[in-house]
Amino acid sequence: MPYVMKVLVTGGCGFLGSHICEMYQKKGWEVIAYDNLTKHEFKRNVYMKPEARYFNKDFLEKLGVKIAVEDIRDKETMIKFAEGCDFICHTAAQPTMTMSWEDPELDFSTNVRGTFNVLEAARKWDIPIVSCNSIHCYGPDKINSELKEEETRYVRDPAAIDESEALLQGVVTPLHASKSSAEHYVQCFIDTYKLKAASFRLTGIYGPNQFGGEDHGWVANFAIRNVLGMPLTIFGTGKQLRDVLYATDVAKAFDAFFNNQKPGIYNIGGGEKTMISLIECIKMIDEISGKKSEVKFDKDRFGDLRYWVSDTNKAKRELKWEPEVLPKEGVTKIVEWIKANRNLFH
Repeated sequence: MPYVMKVLVTGGCGFLGSHICEMYQKKGWEVIAYDNLTKHEFKRNVYMKPEARYFNKDFLEKLGVKIAVEDIRDKETMIKFAEGCDFICHTAAQPTMTMSWEDPELDFSTNVRGTFNVLEAARKWDIPIVSCNSIHCYGPDKINSELKEEETRYVRDPAAIDESEALLQGVVTPLHASKSSAEHYVQCFIDTYKLKAASFRLTGIYGPNQFGGEDHGWVANFAIRNVLGMPLTIFGTGKQLRDVLYATDVAKAFDAFFNNQKPGIYNIGGGEKTMISLIECIKMIDEISGKKSEVKFDKDRFGDLRYWVSDTNKAKRELKWEPEVLPKEGVTKIVEWIKANRNLFH
């Protein structure tokens, strides 16, 4: 029988993880979605029905993906499930700024201890691995101080920021600390153990299968609230800007690393062609859905970064990857997905 490639996706039943699982399943790989099915984020989203938490799990099971309901903080179990795999995609995380303030122990144990355990599993079985980081490793103060304010967005010159930007600039929250610490361990395993590993600094990911809320996943949160006719809250001016990145483009970045295996740190974002501010995104959603969003404004949130645009030249050069989906196409798809799955929301 021909050899079948095998991938382990931590956080596989989450938003990004489910897209990676789907991609590899369609390629004919054996796929394990390793996920503890935590409900921490879902409990905070007032519009979620309980069955929404299992939507991605049920979807993946129908595709033939194996589901392992396990926790990355359990090192021995993590190592056991990694045996025999050809690739590890580490997307499991505590991703929200707000929850990091409220429960720093959860933030640390998931993002730092959990990532260390996944790296140990990769080292033991000599498996290439990509680990998810975020732009929160940079810190807000210096970048926020460099901005100019235009009518609908903040701007910066130069627009894009590369991997040489200094980390932890200014205010440091638990999320900044855990994301940076996890990435340091990725670099440590590259340097010390010669592991074929990468850390992806991700920004503004969005797409179908995403149950975004006020804490995390703002494009989805805005779209869901528009479709449901619920008010949404902007913290700050609404001119905060990101280079949003569609989920299938992120999944392809993981595959690009597997195919090229150039270890290191990479900014993985949409770049200048996908720049969009919060209020610009709301206007786009309104035009696509045909409904006007009800917008409320509140004060800035502690530790928020007001601007990020990724310079992705390193990923293009080393991994032969670049994003393809522009905001209009991507936002249209997520609005259509929400409408088609209206039964998952209150």
